[in-house]
Amino acid sequence: MNEPWKALEQKVRPDFRKSVFFGLIALAGLVVGTRLGDIDAPELRERLIAWGSALVVAVAGIIATRTASREVHRIAFARGGDAAATPLRLLVQLAGYLITVFVVCDLVGIGLRNLLVGGAVTGVILGLAAQPVLSNLFAGLVLLFARPYVPGQRVRVFSGAIGGPHYGAIVSAGLLYTVLDTADGPLNIPNSALLASAVGPFDGDPPEETPDVPPGPADDDEAAAVATAAALAEVTDEPERKQNGD
Repeated sequence: MNEPWKALEQKVRPDFRKSVFFGLIALAGLVVGTRLGDIDAPELRERLIAWGSALVVAVAGIIATRTASREVHRIAFARGGDAAATPLRLLVQLAGYLITVFVVCDLVGIGLRNLLVGGAVTGVILGLAAQPVLSNLFAGLVLLFARPYVPGQRVRVFSGAIGGPHYGAIVSAGLLYTVLDTADGPLNIPNSALLASAVGPFDGDPPEETPDVPPGPADDDEAAAVATAAALAEVTDEPERKQNGD
């Protein structure tokens, strides 16, 4: 009787079970907060229920999103490789986080219209504070759809902001950073800097860097001899220039 359930449990991955479990918890928190809670109610009980439900939805939504993205990445990697798995994981994460934020804002009484229209000063301050994060986030989305490289591909990166050139293989492409496996170890490159860089495929070996060798005694002697000969020639030509000038 229990054999089919045991076989199903063996096939279902732990990440999938966690995503379903925490997704149901987030849904229950949404229902309780909508039915029993009211952030503007005069009674303290209803306000506490609303804030508690928002907290439950936030925590459970984040955990469900992370576990669901890992499960989607595993399935897509097994069928289409890392080049297809990484973009799908990023899309699942972005969709899950946006849904969680909208639901939490609705539970605490911050409507989307009020969030966009009102609080202009707060929005400007938060926008300036989160400008590096947002620039990396939008740059990651642009790189996701433009696809100048795919995970696992060997590339070379030319950029003045982050030095270089850098040679290596793309390990992972995240929302904020892209990991490049170089000869010196993994290198986390911000997506905004990578979007402004020149990136191209590279299949050969990185060129060996020639170390800067300081001039030795022989080079100093040669430079001194050249300078002395130039000074003597200048002194010798001085009388002739004077005679010609006369």
